[in-house]
Amino acid sequence: MKRGIIHLYKIGILFENREFEHDVYELIKAFYPEAEIHTLYEDDEAEYDLRFCVERDNENYFIKYDRKENPEIKETEIKGVASAEVITDSAVKDPHALRKENKDSIKYALYQLLVKLTGRTLPWGNLTGIRPAKLAMGMIESGMKNTEAAQEMREKYLVSPQKTALAITIANREREILKDIDYENGYSLYIGIPFCPSICLYCSFSSYPLKVWEKRSDEYVEALCKEVRETALMMKGRKLDTIYIGGGTPTTLLPHQIRKLLDTVGEAFGYEGLAEFTVEAGRPDSITREKLMAIREYPVTRISVNPQTMNPETLEIIGRKHTVDQTKEAFHLARELGFDNINMDLIVGLPGEDIHMVERTLEQIRELDPDSMTVHSLAVKRAARLNIFKEKYQEMSFENNQEIMDLTMKTAYEMEMGPYYLYRQKNMKGNFENVGYAKVDKAGIYNILIMEEKQPIIALGAGGSSKLVFDHGKRIERVENVKDVSNYISRIDEMIERKRTAIATWL
Repeated sequence: MKRGIIHLYKIGILFENREFEHDVYELIKAFYPEAEIHTLYEDDEAEYDLRFCVERDNENYFIKYDRKENPEIKETEIKGVASAEVITDSAVKDPHALRKENKDSIKYALYQLLVKLTGRTLPWGNLTGIRPAKLAMGMIESGMKNTEAAQEMREKYLVSPQKTALAITIANREREILKDIDYENGYSLYIGIPFCPSICLYCSFSSYPLKVWEKRSDEYVEALCKEVRETALMMKGRKLDTIYIGGGTPTTLLPHQIRKLLDTVGEAFGYEGLAEFTVEAGRPDSITREKLMAIREYPVTRISVNPQTMNPETLEIIGRKHTVDQTKEAFHLARELGFDNINMDLIVGLPGEDIHMVERTLEQIRELDPDSMTVHSLAVKRAARLNIFKEKYQEMSFENNQEIMDLTMKTAYEMEMGPYYLYRQKNMKGNFENVGYAKVDKAGIYNILIMEEKQPIIALGAGGSSKLVFDHGKRIERVENVKDVSNYISRIDEMIERKRTAIATWL
């Protein structure tokens, strides 16, 4: 066992109570991503390489730890403690603000302790489970100057100067893009197509191989169209701002199915006055001239052609069945048919890819010259095959670092794109972020709305998760559709009623 940073095998966290359990766990996991971490609620005699104990009294939180220096050689232990002041209700009246202040306080102390333990810092400081641009936007909208918001991000949340600048830049661009969107009376629509040509190694979405469901895809479209019609009645009187058809891979549908769905959406909701209409065409091996021509019959303003990587060996490893040439052909075909706002998604941190392979991908993307580019840092979730069968892939390297992120930003700038939205996920390689870059007037408005949680997002289809934003943006309630396609088809009336009740209650 190597000494020090990320090589500890087993960590225990003993909680006095469940207060801030998730935040403590996530911050420790960010410093020790490969460790096996257990949360405990009573003293456990088991051996841990590192153990934390989280306690509080009336005035302070205490985070105690002990770590074996090198248990294979000697039994000497390193012990320490960090403390954070408890904010009381006499100092902060609002219970939500009170909880936030206490959470910020304990995370600040824990972060300082973890830096001391590991000898390293994180690019996003102690932010976990937070949308950094949303945080920055909230500060600016509260009346702070850019410099004041930046100072708070650096000093209170310990974010690096580089990431602070990125968050502030994006927050300001988002505000400009959204300035004409009516948050109070408007909403956006997400329509999910859960089928894919194959399931990628890292995927944890509600996606299903098309071959398995091909014979029932008409039934799925029929159920989806029913949900479309009923939902339109529920949202009558509100302004529809954006539509996003995603998945899965929407272009796994056949041309007649695409037309049926888009006819139904147009008849039910109407297409007049949309700020944006996106169809995430997605996988190049699902894109055909006939499908793109079907999409062009409707007022779709934006599509995606997503390679993820332009390295053939990586495509094979991650389970994408298309070739690099198919990506280029699909892109050129879309341009030929008149699509003038095309996004391309890339992933950095894929198995076996180093900075030179990322550079090779970026060079080929630059030649295609898309209108926007979304750079994702690989995040391996529990449901992904890459995690479920991790022993099989343990010999592979997963490289992401600031140099790679800087290269993607530099390339975007050279393509006359600027950052316009960003978000983070759990278990991201290198603890970095996903960033969307776009040319002037080509930013994805829906992408900003879903991340900044400014207005309701009504989600239709299997696995759809609607966000009902209300009380002037202060509250959010979710209403979920079942993920399984068979259940969605057979229980469509239940999904509709679930949505109707939630909308009537909260909106």
